[in-house]
Amino acid sequence: MTNPLLSTAALPNFAAIQPEHVQPAITELLAAAQAALDEATKPETPADYDALSRILDTTTEHLGAAWGAVGHLNAVADTPALREAYNAMLPAVTEFSTAMGANEALFAKYKAVLAVQGSSLSAPRQQVLKHAIRNFVLSGAELQGAARERYAAIQERSAELQQQFSEHVLDATDGWSYVAKAEELAGVPQDVLDATKLDDGGHKLTLHFPCYLPVMQYAESRELREKLYRAYVTRASESGKPEWDNTAAMREIVSLRQEEAQLLGYASFAEVSLAPKMASSPDEVKTFLRDLAKRARPFAEKDLAELREFAKGSPLEAWDVSYWSEKLKEARYAFSDQTVKQYFTAPKVVAGLFSIIERLFDVSIAEASAPVWNDTVKFYELRRGGQLIAQFYLDLFARPGKRPGAWMDEVRSRWLKPTGEQQTPVAQLVCNFASPVGDRPALLTHDDVITLFHEFGHGLHHMLTQVNDLGVSGISGVEWDAVELPSQFMENFCWEWDVLCQLSGHVDTGEPLPRELFDKMTAAKNFQSGLMTLRQIEFALFDMRLHGEPGAEADVQKVLDEVRAEVAVLVPPAFNRFQHSFSHVFAGGYAAGYYSYKWAELLSADAWSAFEEEGVFNAATGKRFLAEVLEQGGARDAIDNFKAFRGREPTIDALLRHQGMA
Repeated sequence: MTNPLLSTAALPNFAAIQPEHVQPAITELLAAAQAALDEATKPETPADYDALSRILDTTTEHLGAAWGAVGHLNAVADTPALREAYNAMLPAVTEFSTAMGANEALFAKYKAVLAVQGSSLSAPRQQVLKHAIRNFVLSGAELQGAARERYAAIQERSAELQQQFSEHVLDATDGWSYVAKAEELAGVPQDVLDATKLDDGGHKLTLHFPCYLPVMQYAESRELREKLYRAYVTRASESGKPEWDNTAAMREIVSLRQEEAQLLGYASFAEVSLAPKMASSPDEVKTFLRDLAKRARPFAEKDLAELREFAKGSPLEAWDVSYWSEKLKEARYAFSDQTVKQYFTAPKVVAGLFSIIERLFDVSIAEASAPVWNDTVKFYELRRGGQLIAQFYLDLFARPGKRPGAWMDEVRSRWLKPTGEQQTPVAQLVCNFASPVGDRPALLTHDDVITLFHEFGHGLHHMLTQVNDLGVSGISGVEWDAVELPSQFMENFCWEWDVLCQLSGHVDTGEPLPRELFDKMTAAKNFQSGLMTLRQIEFALFDMRLHGEPGAEADVQKVLDEVRAEVAVLVPPAFNRFQHSFSHVFAGGYAAGYYSYKWAELLSADAWSAFEEEGVFNAATGKRFLAEVLEQGGARDAIDNFKAFRGREPTIDALLRHQGMA
């Protein structure tokens, strides 16, 4: 049997990968990587950058690509058999990764390369070595004896717990449904009714966002809204199935992180997390968040007062907020999200997005052929001057077995291999939009359009790099609190009239978005921005306090309650268990890093202001952003990229202005 995970072909054969391929392939690739590590760390192996790359990068890159393909399928096409196969190999992969990251001989070899070749190496390679040496220290390379063994055990257990956390959220989301009668669904949009209709005339409602959100916004039945709200905000908590409860996992994940920090000589995990980021300390982050909260609070209080006034005479519980907010927006601006949605069909939006990318960054995008994991997934190529520069998969629609949310992930990075072969980058862009119904195209809300542009910004950062060294090409090596800059930057296009004319075409008539409707959307752009800003600050401050105060994990709910008392003006009900499905922090890469959304928003707003000043489609501005930010990847510190593009340090002014809080 040919194992597709062992193939060295340019692209993974996603359609052919089966659960039974995982164990033999990953076992073989781990053995090859271990042999390469042994070879690289022999005393006779020269302290030479190219020699180490030739020995080590070739095998570890193949292992990473194969394991990445398995992890990707586990996220977008989860089955019991695949989950079992993934979890069976997770400890071995984690053990190897941890051991390599803490390998004293390899650490010494890298330091020797820096000492011998340092100043003669290119700037990207110097950055690779600088990051590698820092990461060795953060990975426990200087630990000895029992401390080293304990560090390795922490990594293995943490990986297991984070996977468990993610599975519980997915299972709790997939595992809940409610069959509603037609009379309970007054106000719910027709496309949602069509998508949820059963043969017997009932409607199967789920907690997947394309169903959940419109029900919360439009269903006239308070009882129905409360039912869905309670189910959604208590996912993976003690309120559901015991086997899906994340309470213990959260506590142990954070406890292990704090123990790891202690082993490494840091006061808290927040300090460990910030070591490779732009922000210098947990106190700097908390000061930034509290300052922003102070500026946003008057606007949030005004937002809430207006909502209470509008809903006067009606209750305003948590399950009423989205409903009355939508009603207020409709009354104030005379349009609804459902009206706007009719103008954004998925094919038209995707084509418009591609057109903008082609115009701004001098590339062409065309659909191509590759094995995919679902028949709704599309595959594309980016070319410049006829030459292939990158490829990407686009997986737009929600379905059972697919992790909620939206993300960009890398299949492989740009790399000039030791053989002289140029490897081009490949990305995966994943969203969870409502699927097409019947022969009609899928309809996207304007928020969906923004999400697509956001993820494509990450994709551009990965795909348009001109850096050839693994570790700093594309998004690799970019400080976590700057990695959202290109993604949030791209969101701004979704508010430009010329852009929306390209993206829109009514599902029935093909007519573009009317100017009058666009003007109403623009007027409503910062609707409840104060409330939304405080909500993001609430999540970020909770994350930073939880990871910055050892012992806080003993009562996660208490920390969240204290943060809400400090910054929130709209406090959720006591049964709300948001934290139990906060995958960004407990199962993703955002631990003590969720603040980076607001931090990078400051950078992206300031970067976009250059386009406002010089012209949205100004060729010179686009070329400068491409050259100084997107092409640089992690080869230069993010602040240097920003200053090279903007000509100065960033300021908060543009962020406040863009959000109507100047």
